[in-house]
Amino acid sequence: MVEQRLDSTFAALADPTRRGMLAALTRGECSIGQLAEPLAMSFAGAAKHVSVLERAGLIERRKAGRQQLCRLKAEPLAEAEAWLRQWHQFWSASLDRLEALIAEEQERAE
Repeated sequence: MVEQRLDSTFAALADPTRRGMLAALTRGECSIGQLAEPLAMSFAGAAKHVSVLERAGLIERRKAGRQQLCRLKAEPLAEAEAWLRQWHQFWSASLDRLEALIAEEQERAE
C-alpha cells in the first residue's frame, strides 16, 4: 500500500508543471484557473494536471460556487521524504567510508 502511494507521489512529482502547481499551493488555496494562469495553460490542461495531483493525494479539491479550489495536502510528501531520507543516510555512510579509505590510501602512499 505504501509502495503504491509512493509510486503515485513520484509519478505526480515527475512533471515540472505539477511541481509548479504544488509550489503555488504552498502560498494557499488556488482555483484551477489561478494555477493555469502563470503557466500559460488552458483550463482543461490545468484540470488534467490537477486530477493527477488529486489522485496522488497531493491536493484536495472543493467547489466554491463555480470555482474549483485546490489545497495542498502534505502527507504524501512526508512519506516520500521519509523514503528518500533512508537513501540519504545510506549514501552518506557509503561516502564517509569511501572518504576514509581514500585518506588511508593517501597516508600509506606518503
